[in-house]
Parts: sequence; structure tokens; C-alpha cells
Amino acid sequence: MVRLILASQSPARTKLLTEAGIRHSVLVSDVDEDAVQARYGVTDPHDTALLLARAKAEAVAALPEAEGALVLGCDSVFEFDGEAHGKPYTAAVARERMLRMSGSTGVLHTGHWLVDCRDTEPDGDAAPGTGATLGTVASAEVSFLDMDPAEIDAYIATGEPLYCAGSFTIDGLGGAFIRKVDGDPHTVVGLSVSTLRGLLAQAKVRITELWPSS
Repeated sequence: MVRLILASQSPARTKLLTEAGIRHSVLVSDVDEDAVQARYGVTDPHDTALLLARAKAEAVAALPEAEGALVLGCDSVFEFDGEAHGKPYTAAVARERMLRMSGSTGVLHTGHWLVDCRDTEPDGDAAPGTGATLGTVASAEVSFLDMDPAEIDAYIATGEPLYCAGSFTIDGLGGAFIRKVDGDPHTVVGLSVSTLRGLLAQAKVRITELWPSS
């Protein structure tokens, strides 16, 4: 049986996989995102998302628990006015960003990285692994409605935007402020299922093999 490990602590990502019928377990990496970015000096939002997804996937793939599994790392970065916006962490940063985002448009980049930790020459009937380590970025354009300061303050008071890339969600309270999404909405949640399907195919695994009945 094919095993998929999600190298992310994001509840939204594991919920998305669960609702899509994809069997998986969660194993969180201890990657220091700031240290990774400082080491490689990446400033482009698209490349940053891919770099961090790879760092998370490879960190978990190196653990004994990942032996024989496929490991998926994901990371999201919001690009607005040419700047990379990760998690704001503080109310002040979230408020400043959201005031600027009101009535405007940005791009949410979600990096996906898959590592095949299966044995390339297994014993018995197990399918051989490919040894693949590969990734890609899915991006979606997000357009926001006008938001007044009182609404922004009320949203921030819930705590929801403080730990989300770009200071918003689409699958939670923040969805009320999104006018439209051009691209895969799952990308904005933080994991594109269709992108995962493509990566699995490159590792010679059909996504249907991860469905509960398989």
C-alpha cells in the first residue's frame, strides 16, 4: 500500500487532503524557514515557496519514519506589490498589509515538493520506488473586496490571519473578503490536489492508489 506523509502542520492542508479522499499521515519538520531563506538568499516569492516546500519535504524524508513512503512538503507565499508576504504573526503587521490589500489583487504561490522514499529494489510484491525528488509551484491570483478598518480589526481579533501567508484564508473567515480567485482555489488553501496528482504521476503513482478503497 502506498503511503503519503504530509510534511506540514497546517490543519487546512490535512483537512483538504482528507476531504479529497487522500490517505495520508502528518509528520512535521523542524525547518527554520528564516534560516533557510537567509542561507540561500531567495527573495522572489515564487522561488521562496518552492525552496521552503523542498526544505520541509527533505527534512522529513531524512527521518526513519519516512522510510518506504512518499513525502510531500508545501509552503505558501503571497506576492503583493512585488513583495513576498509570509505569515504576519503580529496584529500590527496584519493590519498594515490588509489595509493595502483592500480592493486590490495579489498572487498566492504554493510550492509543492515530493520525495519518493520507497525502496527502488524492494523485496516481495511491493512497487519499486523511483528515488524521485521533484517539485513545482501552483499560483493563483486573488482579488479582494474593499475592507473597512473596523472589519479588518474584527478579523484580526479572531487570530485567524496571524498565522496565514498573506494574512488571509479562503476556507475560513477571510473568505468573506475575497472577490474572486483566478486559478485553482486549492492553491490558496495551501495545497493543489491537481498539482499533487501530477507530481505523483512523475513518481509512477496514481492518485487513485491513495483513495480509501485502494
